[in-house]
Amino acid sequence: MITYPAMLDVSRDLIRFVAKLLRQERASRGTRKGTRALTCWFQAVFVVAWFRQRPNLTLHGKAFGLSQATAYRYLHEAIDVLADQAPDLHSALHRAAGEGLPHLILDGKVFDTDRCRIKTTSVKGAQIDAWYAGKTSDFGGNVQALFAPDGFPLWTSDVEPGGVPDIDAARTHVLPAAYPYARSMPILADPGYQGAGHGVYTPFKQPADGNVLSIDNRTYNHLIRALRCLGERGFALLTQRWTALQHTTLSPSRIGDLARAALVLVHFERRKIS
Repeated sequence: MITYPAMLDVSRDLIRFVAKLLRQERASRGTRKGTRALTCWFQAVFVVAWFRQRPNLTLHGKAFGLSQATAYRYLHEAIDVLADQAPDLHSALHRAAGEGLPHLILDGKVFDTDRCRIKTTSVKGAQIDAWYAGKTSDFGGNVQALFAPDGFPLWTSDVEPGGVPDIDAARTHVLPAAYPYARSMPILADPGYQGAGHGVYTPFKQPADGNVLSIDNRTYNHLIRALRCLGERGFALLTQRWTALQHTTLSPSRIGDLARAALVLVHFERRKIS
């Protein structure tokens, strides 16, 4: 075996923050001191390094003296602790309105995952893989998110199977709570959300009969796309900084918790910078 030094490019404040949450979790469980393989500090380092660098979890655990089972248990424990700190939808909307944001951006992303054999019935009555997404031609989970006008992520939803269209996922997780706020804080979205309802603005689709859109509609489309494209920055903040989201070997049902945990890390780092 060969050992080598490595450096984790996050602040000590972030590790302290995660360690504090883990310490509170252990206290609530009544965990006795000295009965865990890692201290809260080193568990925080273990987990944040996994989020940041996406190493093989079994080998990553061995580097910390953990068995495979303990490594997975420590990781899931920290994911739950972090995800619990994420704002719920009503809190995120209320805060955005209080800050006077002129609009919000709604977008969805299919996060890649390993194949999941859960089946479902298609609209044509055929048996298909529930987590297969035609949008990406791969397996994954659909997560909806709301972003500030500059693209900063404000909230992420629970996960739906990758085959669920954005508009259906939004109707389940976002729109019922967002409609009252959309009257004064419109929501911009891509064409996949057409028909979302009052207060949600999407580009006009090109006519199917070969005609072209009017100049007014083309101008409207250009404006919507120019404003909402910053939503892509929000997902990049989550997936490029916390690369564990780029492809997960954990259960697809955990993708929503992973996204919320990464959201909490992003929010913490922004507060420390600003």
